[in-house]
Amino acid sequence: MRLKNWRNFKTADVALRERVYVIGPNASGKSNLLDVFRFLRDVAKAEGGGLQKSVKDRGGIAKVRCLLARKDPQVSIDIEIGDRVDEPPSWRYTLAFKGEGKGLNRVLISKERVEKLTTGEVLFERPDDFDRNDAALLTQTRLEQISTNRGFREVAEFLASTTYLHLVPQLLKHADQLGAYRLESDPFGQAFLERIARTPEKTRNARLRRIEEALKISVPNMAELRFTKDPASGAPHLEALYKHWRPDAGWQREDQFSDGTLRLLGIMWSLLDGDSLLLLEEPELSLNEEIVKRINALTWRIQKSARYRRQVLVTTHSGALLSDAGIDPREILRLEPSDDGTKILEASAEDKALIAAGYSVAEAIMPKVRAHNVDQLALFEQ
Repeated sequence: MRLKNWRNFKTADVALRERVYVIGPNASGKSNLLDVFRFLRDVAKAEGGGLQKSVKDRGGIAKVRCLLARKDPQVSIDIEIGDRVDEPPSWRYTLAFKGEGKGLNRVLISKERVEKLTTGEVLFERPDDFDRNDAALLTQTRLEQISTNRGFREVAEFLASTTYLHLVPQLLKHADQLGAYRLESDPFGQAFLERIARTPEKTRNARLRRIEEALKISVPNMAELRFTKDPASGAPHLEALYKHWRPDAGWQREDQFSDGTLRLLGIMWSLLDGDSLLLLEEPELSLNEEIVKRINALTWRIQKSARYRRQVLVTTHSGALLSDAGIDPREILRLEPSDDGTKILEASAEDKALIAAGYSVAEAIMPKVRAHNVDQLALFEQ
């Protein structure tokens, strides 16, 4: 992935492995980095998407463009996509855009390019003669148009199916009282139960069995997990049986689950539900530190049983999450704010040497993040 003038990032050029942990001090741009993929998802969506809406939903071009982009106002995103991270990529998609600077000040495409890397064929590069004769064409990407993305539709479909999850347990527990309104793409999990309900019964039951086996490791006394519907309203529910001295006395519905249990359920279901990119924001929230230490093992167990292994990008502040000895230092992206925008730093040779010597990622790399957080906290003491 290569970026120019995106949000906090004046420039960036990083390799993304199958699993990526994004760490950094507060306000360094962790969420903004994930938003690159949410933005491409929103552009690529066949219904209700597109470039103009995606920029507008983020507050306009001035909010998307890096504040340091004074001489060159163009925002650019360039990604390579393949089936596996250990194989050469198959596609390269480039999108660059900027404000029109006059009249309606529309967002105009300054570059859009698709290259099939397996053959070296460039499917198209814009602006082309059609665009130069009709500037309105530059308000829409070919990625978002079914009539023009036919030759690279698998790229459009992959990007459009990106999942972002930052499940907020209280929104799920009290969905009925909060009303029917939900944000587009349901990033906070209000429709989590509806997604489970829409899944074919055989697939749903198989997934819940896998999740049940994983949850037994981390949720004390959980014996069984099942999907039910309210006999009166038809509303979907999850129920868990907890071991109790009275037979069948321990069944609880999701509104009685702990916040941490609900977050784990959301993460595990998402790992099984699809084959595209999965973006997880701070999965450690609401979880006991001992459970956080097991998240990687739990998600790996789920991934092994999934039909497809999803590429997962995770933002985190948790040393407990990064204490797992199975984390490869190449899976870490550390964000470091500077006067020239936020830098995305991969593990250094020194970091790798420490981890090879037996240190965890939390011990070798997290102290560099904590130093910045201490500096930030000092501002409130003045």
